[in-house]
Amino acid sequence: MTRHQAVTVGVIVERRAIDNPWKDYTYRPVAVVPGMPSMEEDAGWRLIREGEGWAHFHAATLELELFAGETEGYKTNLGSFHPHIYVVLAPGEEAEDEEVVPKLVTVCPYEAESYMEDSEMIVEGVPMPDELAAWLGAFVDTHHVEETFKKRKNKKAYDPRKGGLRPRPLVETDE
Repeated sequence: MTRHQAVTVGVIVERRAIDNPWKDYTYRPVAVVPGMPSMEEDAGWRLIREGEGWAHFHAATLELELFAGETEGYKTNLGSFHPHIYVVLAPGEEAEDEEVVPKLVTVCPYEAESYMEDSEMIVEGVPMPDELAAWLGAFVDTHHVEETFKKRKNKKAYDPRKGGLRPRPLVETDE
């Protein structure tokens, strides 16, 4: 039984022109497409479609990975009204990079949330395609183990009014 599975997905990013003195465009992920062919190493973004003031690009092909230990998050995502695949976009670091670069795709909302702590990252959910929802559901059915909540019992503190044995102080020994 494989406790890790992965599938490649194409990441579609929208570039939208804006009227702003400091930047020309906003970027946001709009879709993931399973089975999209990998991009050439230094090919750059591939234009898919465009309209007035906007364009959609195939910006990257990334692996969407599932791990047996993270099924609680997957189950939470699948239980929502509209399951999502979360896309993390990072600022481009090299001169030849686009302004943003797809860094990660995940179906775990907890993992996606951890990237929101970095204010430079763009983290957004896109609709999960039905075939990926079925794949994820089968993985969760196979690997999810419901953990029961166990409340810890508090140790009773010594109360001099009730008597009883006092806790003994720790004694250091010279051994």
